[in-house]
Amino acid sequence: MAKTSTTTQGLRAAIERSGYYPALVAEAVEAAVGGEPMRSYLVHQETTFDQNEVRRHVTVLVLTDTRFIVSHTDEQAADSTSPTPYATTSTESVKIGRISSVVLSRVVANPESYKPGTLPREVVLTIGWGAVSRIDLEPAACGDPNCEADHGYTGNSTADDLSLRVSEAGDGPETVREALAFAQALSEATADTTR
Repeated sequence: MAKTSTTTQGLRAAIERSGYYPALVAEAVEAAVGGEPMRSYLVHQETTFDQNEVRRHVTVLVLTDTRFIVSHTDEQAADSTSPTPYATTSTESVKIGRISSVVLSRVVANPESYKPGTLPREVVLTIGWGAVSRIDLEPAACGDPNCEADHGYTGNSTADDLSLRVSEAGDGPETVREALAFAQALSEATADTTR
């Protein structure tokens, strides 16, 4: 039980450090987790530029013994639907057995002199569980430049429900380490066929 308390306190501290509406984010995450012990977590705060606006958002990933929980919070400026700025937070709870893929891409500098254990410059964690699928279609063609026949369509179907990029330059080396640790914990959890 002490480990759960420490993990809960660590998650709360990481949410506080992000500085992004910590009371709102923590409440949403804690409600989704409920009383279940946490095995691992990752808090990623990101700033993006949308035309002339700066937007912030935070994603919190939590791994329990039975579930993978994703919480995402965005802020919005005042607009025609709301005279004041507002935030939207959502959580999704996925059974571990539903996770179909955990992809971890690592970017390393000077690969010819890479030493095991060296921290990558950045990592991209992509997780799929079948909630979102994207289909990219384009007209099919043949090799004959004078052909006017309809060859139907060709395309790709991609399932990537969540993709999260963490870089040493933008997020710091500790966040890269945390992303690697979370990816390993999630990958190990999906390999356990008893879940």
